[in-house]
Amino acid sequence: MITTADFRNGARLELDGEPYFIVEFQHVKPGKGGAFVRTKLKGYRTKSVIDRTFRSGEKFDEPNLDERDMQFLYSGGEDYTFMDTDNYEQFTYPKSQLGDNTDLLKENTVVKILLYHDQPIAVELPIFMELKVVEADPSIRGDTASGGTKPVTVETGAVIKVPLYLEAGETIKIDTRTRSYVERVR
Repeated sequence: MITTADFRNGARLELDGEPYFIVEFQHVKPGKGGAFVRTKLKGYRTKSVIDRTFRSGEKFDEPNLDERDMQFLYSGGEDYTFMDTDNYEQFTYPKSQLGDNTDLLKENTVVKILLYHDQPIAVELPIFMELKVVEADPSIRGDTASGGTKPVTVETGAVIKVPLYLEAGETIKIDTRTRSYVERVR
């Protein structure tokens, strides 16, 4: 059980039979009446963000979530194959069940897969990943109207904004939480 006193960003709760996590929350104690908590919740399966207000002290069930370390092996079309690092069992999941960051998955990367009733609902990548730039437009001298960045395609197919001086063939470090460029790797 989780109560409103346990709320924090990232906390998980089950609401109307669906798993959610807290994006942001605010405890409010008005001068008159009881305290309450305003929250923004994001659904793991629906990906929608909802605003909800709860009375202080309200209790919720925690979702039946299982977190497993798995190694990404390969993708075939819309299916992604992983190997459980504990028992070496292989699982194939459709891309639609894995969340938003599947285009950053690189073969042999160990990730955490969040399962809800034995069905994947999210993939948690390492915070930083090193990926090779495979396609980059040439930079034009004096082209800083766009803030000094340009889009490049990395080896996994994802498009990332990077500084103008980066070229194809270079390896870059990416923050997977924000999908942003961190630094060039030598």
